[in-house]
Amino acid sequence: MLKHIYEPAAYAAQSLDGCYWVSTAPQAPDYAPLAGEARVEFAVIGGGFTGLSAALRLAEAGVDVAVLDMHAPGWGASGRNGGFCCMGGSKASGATLLRRYGADELARHRAAEVSSIETVADIAARYGIELDRHSEGEVQLAHRPAAFEEMRAEAATLARELGCETRLIGPTELAAEGLAAQGMHGALHVRLGFGLNPRKYVLGLAEAVTRLGGRIHAHSTVEQITRSGEDYVLRTSGGTLRARHILLATNGYSSDNLPDWMRARYLPVQSSVIVTRPLSDDEIAAQGWSSDLMAYDSRKLLHYFRLMPNRQMLFGMRGGVRWTPADHAAIRREIRRDFDTMFPAWRAVEAPWFWSGLANLARDLVPFVGQIGDWPRAFASFAYHGNGVAMGTWCGAQMADLALGRETALPDFYRTPPKRFELGPARRLALIMAYHYYKVMDGK
Repeated sequence: MLKHIYEPAAYAAQSLDGCYWVSTAPQAPDYAPLAGEARVEFAVIGGGFTGLSAALRLAEAGVDVAVLDMHAPGWGASGRNGGFCCMGGSKASGATLLRRYGADELARHRAAEVSSIETVADIAARYGIELDRHSEGEVQLAHRPAAFEEMRAEAATLARELGCETRLIGPTELAAEGLAAQGMHGALHVRLGFGLNPRKYVLGLAEAVTRLGGRIHAHSTVEQITRSGEDYVLRTSGGTLRARHILLATNGYSSDNLPDWMRARYLPVQSSVIVTRPLSDDEIAAQGWSSDLMAYDSRKLLHYFRLMPNRQMLFGMRGGVRWTPADHAAIRREIRRDFDTMFPAWRAVEAPWFWSGLANLARDLVPFVGQIGDWPRAFASFAYHGNGVAMGTWCGAQMADLALGRETALPDFYRTPPKRFELGPARRLALIMAYHYYKVMDGK
């Protein structure tokens, strides 16, 4: 039995219920489950951005690859996130990365952030994936005056390190920019990244994999991995797959015993989203938020939001710690309160869509792409800290290059095995204390 750290409902097919993105894209193809015994050169576990990007890179190289997924491609975080293709991946700040790893490694990380966004755009262009793309970069709004002063100090540094334009927007300029949100004290616009429909993107990735000859098996939870000579043997409820190489890409939906090396090296965190009905021109004018920029605020427990091309507003937040109906009801009330506080003119606007998913943290707050312990020809990639659209795609491709024996563009610290979290299987309890502390820090 897999050792997950959330309630079983978090991993059930029904956890996708209420997700807006499902209504925006065609039904996913009916990928057949693994049945009987089979063999493949490269087995990828997990059909999200990371796993499918890895499989695509392998299929492009002309090797035999198969993807196994618990439910179906895009069922997990990759098909239910906020659709922010943006810089990120590390929760540690640039200053922290500089102190820990030095200037060269920080520069390689910044290059990875830029390359990850370009990778998504390139894949979409090459394989004709319609992304519903919008937003020229992203904007961070200061929820306190002190936060805007920090942005003022950071703007030039980010421009230099990322090689992109940054622009400060003063408190009195927000309304003129179509960024009128209650309680904000300025903003920093970074012209890097874009918004997209994550379900259309992930299904497009899956289609590209199969177009190049890769296999995808849905409803094929890998329950056990064992060694047999030079092969890895992956067992599901319906069959057995022998593989020379394995690539683990389960991120926030990982388990502590697949393989045992994963134990306590990752921490899933719940993120929840609401989406409104389409807003009228009058409603948009009444609030003063007409910008299509991806946006987030400066809180520790941040909100992320964007007005989509069809004029529906997406609004997400962190904060859940248990996957139960009662907890989800409480999160839905809290997210609605925060939405109404930030956008008071939209208090009466219905938000019929609500859902949650699992992002993922590492103890050192940086991504990992590297070898699984002392297992030869076995690799894992995870921990994008809520920014997996771009970084998960890029890391998946880099993981495939590792498996192919190619040179990679990975910073060295990405390849350092993550430390294990304290409290082991009870590590989720630490989130409760952290979230209470962050709410105090955020003034909630």
